[in-house]
Amino acid sequence: MGTLSNMEHAPRYSGPAILLHWLLALAIVASFSVGLYMHELPVSPARLKLYNWHKWAGITILALSALRLLWRLTHRPPPDVPMPEWQRRAAHAAHGAMYLLFFAVPLAGWAYSSAAGFPVVVFGIWPLPDFVPVDRALSEAIKPVHAALAFALMAVVVVHVAGALKHQFVDRDGLLRRMWPAGT
Repeated sequence: MGTLSNMEHAPRYSGPAILLHWLLALAIVASFSVGLYMHELPVSPARLKLYNWHKWAGITILALSALRLLWRLTHRPPPDVPMPEWQRRAAHAAHGAMYLLFFAVPLAGWAYSSAAGFPVVVFGIWPLPDFVPVDRALSEAIKPVHAALAFALMAVVVVHVAGALKHQFVDRDGLLRRMWPAGT
């Protein structure tokens, strides 16, 4: 078990890594929540507005994911806190799954939107090219894939958060502090 002293001195991630982590976390939770909500709405201007916001969030998540991956590949993280090998492996597997899903979820959404014939126009200003050709059958095939990937991402996020909270409140090893914004 860690001690309070260990918690106070755990090596931290860099400022840009922390910023990208929390921006991506907020964008993913917000986009997932909006996706759940808008899915049940009747066709209306409000629903269309939420769908557009959801698409913008997806493209933002894709861009943040690319930046985060680039940062991670060019900047070493701080050393791991001491933990059993199975926990280290599980954490690395969860991180790998999250990175894969950070890209897969928005790309599947973009493909679904393109196949359905609804272009992605970021912030109502920048039209993106269709990711796949318009094809109603393809859109119907991709839609459940996008949803399944989104639910898989949220499941991995829940496991990630549970692990971080376990380290914070059970192990008291300072792991959560490494990614917490400075001054807290």
